[in-house]
Amino acid sequence: MSTDALIKVMTAAVVLSAVALVAQACLIFGIFKAMKAVRDQLNEFLPKAESFLAHTERTLEESRLQVQEVSLKANTVLDLTKKQLERVDEVLGEAANRAKVQLERVELVLDDTISRVHDTVVTLNNTILRPMRELNGLASGLKAALQFLLRGGRPTVAQATADEEMFI
Repeated sequence: MSTDALIKVMTAAVVLSAVALVAQACLIFGIFKAMKAVRDQLNEFLPKAESFLAHTERTLEESRLQVQEVSLKANTVLDLTKKQLERVDEVLGEAANRAKVQLERVELVLDDTISRVHDTVVTLNNTILRPMRELNGLASGLKAALQFLLRGGRPTVAQATADEEMFI
């Protein structure tokens, strides 16, 4: 290569490098301006964020205290509820036992009453109804005997035939 061409290539490379350096300088200047704008916005936002963060921390601490208070109260309520349920369970157990004892007593009284009613019916049957039947049978026998005796003589042919037809 000739020196003239080499100088031209080197000049072109130097010009290209200079243009690249100027472009980089412009881009760096643009980045600088953008960063300065972000810094200004950040400086405006930072006090608000710090205030919000402080308020959030206070709220969080208050919430923790409230949660602790609610937890303590809830535990107390749960303990009281557990005790009340145990008492209710005891009362229901006692009531069930008492009801069972009372039902057994009612069953014994009912058995005794049924036994007495049965004995009364048997006694009534033996002392009143049996003699009444016997008297009724005796009266029927006397009535039949009197009818037979008062009827007189022999039966008529019509009666004898009617009696025989009944047996045939």
